[in-house]
Amino acid sequence: MAEDPKERKERVIHTRVPESLDDEIKRRATDLGLSVSNLVRNVLHHTFGLVDVIVNDSAEIARTARGAKSAFTGRPSAGPPPPPPAGEVLGWQVALLNVNAVCDACNAILSRGTRAGIGIVTGGGPIPIRCQPCLEELTHDESGTPDD
Repeated sequence: MAEDPKERKERVIHTRVPESLDDEIKRRATDLGLSVSNLVRNVLHHTFGLVDVIVNDSAEIARTARGAKSAFTGRPSAGPPPPPPAGEVLGWQVALLNVNAVCDACNAILSRGTRAGIGIVTGGGPIPIRCQPCLEELTHDESGTPDD
């Protein structure tokens, strides 16, 4: 499959940001072992997907609220019935990421080639992804000792 020549030529975007945000971006890029450019590119790329998810979730919340209201009023709600609830995480499988991802617990950006926990979910719903530190938190109790 040939790549579109227009897609190969990347564009440069200039923007002004406060010094505190610039410092935070540089710190996060260093912590992740990424260049600032790659970090910003990844954040922008994932942001559009997250906005879509938020919009869809907001619409689902509104449908659910209408359904709850109809249960109290006895009148049917407009629109289709809400989908079944998201599944429960049965366990976690550590995997080497083939694509960039975002930790669903702490919102850390997980670069392609890093290890992360992938949730094994019952039923439907989104598949959760956890960074190594958040995954390790699941194996420790409040005293900081591993669970038996």
